[in-house]
Amino acid sequence: MTNGILLALIAYASYSCSDAVIKSLGGQFTVFEIGFFITLFAGCFLFFSRPVDERWRDFWRTGRPWAVQARAWAGIASGVLSVYAFTTIPLAETYALIFLAPLCVTILSTVILKEKVGPWRWLAVVAGFAGVMLVVRPGFRELHLGHLAAFTVAFLAAASVILVRSLAQQEKRTTMLGVLIGYGLLFNGAGTIATSFTLPNAMQLLWLVLGGAFTAGGQLLQLLAAKYAPANRIAPTHYSQIVWAVILGALFFQEYPDWISLVGLAVVGASGLLTMVREEVRLGTVRWNPFSRTRL
Repeated sequence: MTNGILLALIAYASYSCSDAVIKSLGGQFTVFEIGFFITLFAGCFLFFSRPVDERWRDFWRTGRPWAVQARAWAGIASGVLSVYAFTTIPLAETYALIFLAPLCVTILSTVILKEKVGPWRWLAVVAGFAGVMLVVRPGFRELHLGHLAAFTVAFLAAASVILVRSLAQQEKRTTMLGVLIGYGLLFNGAGTIATSFTLPNAMQLLWLVLGGAFTAGGQLLQLLAAKYAPANRIAPTHYSQIVWAVILGALFFQEYPDWISLVGLAVVGASGLLTMVREEVRLGTVRWNPFSRTRL
């Protein structure tokens, strides 16, 4: 189990590095071009990660095509909006908003799945939003479209989780991933053509390759981690990205959260963990599992 948790921590560190690379490319390329190249290079690395009993050429065969495509489009929108958020607002603020996703799952579960939610999980929802308010502090600092984009990513991620709950036992991993990569390349490619294309120089191309490699590395390390530890032990490691957001933001982007923001980040993380704990107590499992993120 220790090996699984360690691998999961490294996986989320890899994801955070990818997000930092994306942030560093802001202003050099459009969000569509960044998304296109990150998806392209991540897909090249992930090509070798298929399960032994599946084939990539069959990824388009699906039992529930509309649900699979809905999940893919939610992932594509999340990818585009997250690139915009990472390139326009601080890393810590972006993560604080995106990490509202588990709490959005609680809300959507009551509306869509008609689940009963107890007072502890509603307390986690309220605390999570309060934590975000401490980080973002609307009315005390200027808000940007990047904040709205990150908040939308949280809801899209939650919607994807609701879809995956019904698809996980019915669809192949190559189908879920292949459709997401295919649509991502088409959508971002079309967006790049419609806006503007800047030919990357050698250094920029290297960073784009690294961004894709970090994303693919996170996916592959997650698969390895799942072999050594159950999901309910791995899921809390997701919140290690809050620490990486602070570290990477300070080291490379001169972003230094004050103590109020740090308290807010801690509250957001604690509320997400409380949601997981209450699910495990009530259901014997953690159904909100951010272990496999819904975007590339």
